Amino acid sequence: MRHVTVYTTDKEYSHFVELAKNLHYVKKIETDDEPTKEEIVSNLKRGFEELQLIKKGKLKTTSLNDFLNEL
Repeated sequence: MRHVTVYTTDKEYSHFVELAKNLHYVKKIETDDEPTKEEIVSNLKRGFEELQLIKKGKLKTTSLNDFLNEL
């Protein structure tokens, strides 16, 4: 499968994405849209839930050194 990168103005962006969605041969569209407010809130909630699990000892963490070594 091949992919295409398109650079366009903000004004024309949404029109192009809608056009591409309606093409039968387009299998996947990846955009760099900013996350919606709902996505941000959902991610924050999930992060706080994970933090609570870590504090209770129910979720294992990685040491800072191990994390940095992976980078």
